[in-house]
Amino acid sequence: MIEVIVSAAIGLEPYETKVQARQHTITTDEPLSLGGKDKGMNPFELLAASLATCTAATLKMYIDRKEWEVGGIRVEVKINYNKAESFTNFDRKISFEDARLTPEALESLYGIANRCPVHKLLEGQVGITTVIQK
Repeated sequence: MIEVIVSAAIGLEPYETKVQARQHTITTDEPLSLGGKDKGMNPFELLAASLATCTAATLKMYIDRKEWEVGGIRVEVKINYNKAESFTNFDRKISFEDARLTPEALESLYGIANRCPVHKLLEGQVGITTVIQK
């Protein structure tokens, strides 16, 4: 079981939010077009970043264990959210800086990418429990 605790605090500045996880802090915001000051990623970008970074790290662990030479790994994630149909699709593109891999190795990496923990979380059943405190 994985347990993660993240807190978000917003003050008077619309929509600048400080996000805290362990000893790390990031700033999120909305773009100018939505009334923010574009000081950081918006929530959808953070969600896409979670999938992209988890995929990259999972692939890196596997590639290192296999001792394959691929150079850098780049993962791009695009979220397509259809509010009217209540459907979300994640388009993920993975590329390697200098990969000399067989088709079998590339197929193996495809399977590994689909087993990254965030990918599995997004495809699984998700529940949200909310408690409002004074």
